[in-house]
Amino acid sequence: MKNNVFSQYDKLSKAFHWVTAIIVVIAFILGPGDFGRLLDEGIDPGTRIDIIWHESLGIAVFTLTLLRLVWVTVRPVAPRPQMTAWMRLLSQLVHLVLWFLLFALPITALLALGTEGHPLTLLGGFRINEMPFIANAHLSGLADWGEVHKFLGDVIMWLAGIHALAAVYHHVNLKDGVLKSMLP
Repeated sequence: MKNNVFSQYDKLSKAFHWVTAIIVVIAFILGPGDFGRLLDEGIDPGTRIDIIWHESLGIAVFTLTLLRLVWVTVRPVAPRPQMTAWMRLLSQLVHLVLWFLLFALPITALLALGTEGHPLTLLGGFRINEMPFIANAHLSGLADWGEVHKFLGDVIMWLAGIHALAAVYHHVNLKDGVLKSMLP
């Protein structure tokens, strides 16, 4: 398949992509699977550096994703390598779901903390002990937001893995420049 004229993403798009990917992986690794149990046992999240980093990285992901969305609207044209219609559709669907998850994960984390009355504890000693605007919101009672957050965290890791494997497939089998377009 032929590469098109725009064979590379711009440097800022690449930086947003890779920094976000790295932060998501680190946040996933640091995400304590027993978070709810720890808090139920009275452990202050401010005493757990893994929780502080996880929550701080979650806020960073949300912020980066907002900035990235703004950049996508004004950046130079993105590469559009030739591919079959089903591949393009699947690619667009995966990207759309990844974008959704990059916003949904921090939001569900805040919903979980706010509805369960747990503090948000960030690097630098920043802490919000109560979030009544979340606790009193209509959304608060619609789900167990901690479980939703945990599920979505697993989904983003699986989907990111599939996304990476697809890029390698394009590079090795199709040789269409898809992977090279996002490499530094």
